[in-house]
Amino acid sequence: MSTVIENPGEQVEKHFEELETVTIRFAGDSGDGMQLTGTQFTNTSAVLGNDISTLPDFPAEIRAPAGILPGVSGFQLNFSSRDIKTPGDQPNVLVAMNPAALKVNLSDLEDGGTIIVNTDGFTPENLKYAAYKSNPLEDGSLAGYRVHKLPISTLNMNALKGAVQLSRKEMDRSKNFFALGVLYWLYDRPIEPTLKWINAKFGKNPELAKANEIAVKTGYNFADTTEVFTTHYTVKKAQIAPGKYRKITGNEATALGFVAASQLAARPLFYGSYPITPASDILHELSQYKHFGVITFQAEDEIAAITSAIGASYTGCLSITTTSGPGMALKTEALGLAVCTEIPLVICDIQRGGPSTGLPTKTEQADLLQALFGRNSEAPIPVLAAATPGDCFWVALEAARIALKYMIPVIVLSDGYLANGAEPWRIPKAEDIPPFPVRFATDPVGFMPYKRDPQTLARPWARPGTPGLEHRIGGLEKQDGTGNVNYEPLNHENMVRVRAAKVAAIGQDVPNVLPEGDPSGDLLVVSWGSTAGSITAAVKSARARGCKIGHLHLRYLNPLPGNVGEILKRYKKVLVPELNMGQLLWVLRAKYLVDAVGLNKIQGRPFKQAELEQKFDEMLGIQGNHR
Repeated sequence: MSTVIENPGEQVEKHFEELETVTIRFAGDSGDGMQLTGTQFTNTSAVLGNDISTLPDFPAEIRAPAGILPGVSGFQLNFSSRDIKTPGDQPNVLVAMNPAALKVNLSDLEDGGTIIVNTDGFTPENLKYAAYKSNPLEDGSLAGYRVHKLPISTLNMNALKGAVQLSRKEMDRSKNFFALGVLYWLYDRPIEPTLKWINAKFGKNPELAKANEIAVKTGYNFADTTEVFTTHYTVKKAQIAPGKYRKITGNEATALGFVAASQLAARPLFYGSYPITPASDILHELSQYKHFGVITFQAEDEIAAITSAIGASYTGCLSITTTSGPGMALKTEALGLAVCTEIPLVICDIQRGGPSTGLPTKTEQADLLQALFGRNSEAPIPVLAAATPGDCFWVALEAARIALKYMIPVIVLSDGYLANGAEPWRIPKAEDIPPFPVRFATDPVGFMPYKRDPQTLARPWARPGTPGLEHRIGGLEKQDGTGNVNYEPLNHENMVRVRAAKVAAIGQDVPNVLPEGDPSGDLLVVSWGSTAGSITAAVKSARARGCKIGHLHLRYLNPLPGNVGEILKRYKKVLVPELNMGQLLWVLRAKYLVDAVGLNKIQGRPFKQAELEQKFDEMLGIQGNHR
């Protein structure tokens, strides 16, 4: 039966328990500050040297009415003393600020897990909003969980009364920091990093800073001095490769990758974009780097965003535009223009659930076929996909390098899971990344705008205004070499084939891939994008049980690495897990005639390790339970 702890008494002796890994989920209304609370806990855990992986979960509604199920905001954090690859299958701890948060998240909590609830949120009105017929804190429905019922709002308000000159509503907004203080004590986290952040964030509003500071301290001291919690836990520092690390999200890493590419190419960075979830943070991040010559332009729509980037590229900038699936559809015609003019451009698609507006704040990887084929006529574009939040840096860098070297638009695929998720990232040394400076055409003697480099098939990049290098530009078909508008059938076929050959030529820069795990065996798991982490963890676990499994992860999706076909033949069975209906599966079956099997999930959530292992065992004929 559940253990319910309600009222604090006299201080009792506490003891430590060491844990290897802990998964916590903070949940409440979108106005309860759960994302901020989770971020602060994550930052503090990163400072302590734990390995971390996060899964923020935003509601799609803007300012949803308080207490309703669609308005619940969540933040899941897995922190560990060992190397981890996922934010955890099931939370060990659920912090629920109201009934809706409890109802939405309870099914994910592990059996026997800990629930910390704000009893002040369990009003008759909120219970009705959450469709509870009775109060779950009183009807026995939480049997099997360890429940801590705390009047967080009341305790926080009592601590602030008379201490700050704020309205009751303003004081109540700091209750998330009271909860954070409780969790800091419970898991032996210092409060100093958060206190420092509070002073920096609210420095211009001393009363607000004071309220949040009191809230986090009071929550910490409450947990320390009462009998609510008799144990607090410690998670030791993870053993990771030496170096300087920072916590980074996928969108932050993407932005930094483009800034680094701009410096390595010695070209100004132009970023033309229209705000769209979950890509908007890249715009916010890049706008901070004006001192590196970064120009950010918030366009009035998606078409203006990409065409402004094409224009900036024509003038000699490293040009970037980002969007999500609906915006990719709007950019399609301009993508064809970039293909026809053979101009360097990077387009980032931070995927989300669709179609149409779909699930704006939930993750999916269903834009692969759109990236590969979503343009009229024959308009091939190289496609890369990031594997982890930190890998977004390297993929952005590589996409920029390819675009500039081959004079071609490049698509980068990320998704909401990577964009908003965080992990420790080892900061590279600038001197360890090779530069790729650009060479512009300057000599008018023998200049032709479509005269190609024999190795890359790239045409020369001639900036407007260069004497003697005047040439035509636009979407009408060009004559090979001269660039003059040309409608001849054989010339058109030649240009179509040359543009395809240029994409194929990028294969000389694509390294062969090696499967992790068994180099041959009973099962090969092929992945791309954000599924890398959960599949890596599942394959490692399955191999520890004696299964002969390999894992092949693809970062280059067009062109594919040259040895993929040979690797597929080494295994008896091939499984392709995807957060779509089987798009990479379709490509592999068509290109390599392999009898691969798909595992498809379209729920707006990433794969759990347990569901992957269950599919592995099904394909291998093994009976087991991996919940």
